[in-house]
Amino acid sequence: MQQKTKKIVGVGLLTAIVVVLQALAVVIRPTGIFNISLVLVPIVVGAALYGCRAGAWLGFVFSIVVLFTDSAAFMAISVPGTIITVIAKGTLAGLMAAWVYLLLEKKNRYLAVVCAAIACPVTNTGIFLLGCVIFFMDTINGWAAASGYASAGTYLIGAMVGVNFLIELVVNIVLSSVILRIIHIGKKEIK
Repeated sequence: MQQKTKKIVGVGLLTAIVVVLQALAVVIRPTGIFNISLVLVPIVVGAALYGCRAGAWLGFVFSIVVLFTDSAAFMAISVPGTIITVIAKGTLAGLMAAWVYLLLEKKNRYLAVVCAAIACPVTNTGIFLLGCVIFFMDTINGWAAASGYASAGTYLIGAMVGVNFLIELVVNIVLSSVILRIIHIGKKEIK
């Protein structure tokens, strides 16, 4: 019973951190058109500490906050497309981080954390790009032309996700050692 309570409290705290970090990301927009998702770090921590359900939950919470704070440009084009893309990208990013961590944890915990920290932003950005292609390509072609880009693909990578993705990826990789330490401490506390 005590272990279950600790898990509920841990996931609850990480949920609050996800909400606060994503809400702050809307206020602080350092690069690109969209916000850098530093919130992926607690999603990776939760996925590694508490497993697939926690990773998916934290990714889902991230998605809901994004829907309410940072999706207006896409909502104006397609509400269903925006909802599907945003919820899929966040939820699957958390789930993928958990799967990768669980797959590699027994072999090498450090490698597991680094790979989970890579898988999370790659999945988040990949699903976003897929959603753009499926639901928003006509509009993105117009945005690309208006911005002087030769193609929508170049615009998607260069203007919409390039710098943001690289920063998310580097932050997740750099914080991997910190994440590993948190996981090590957390696993001792849970047992």
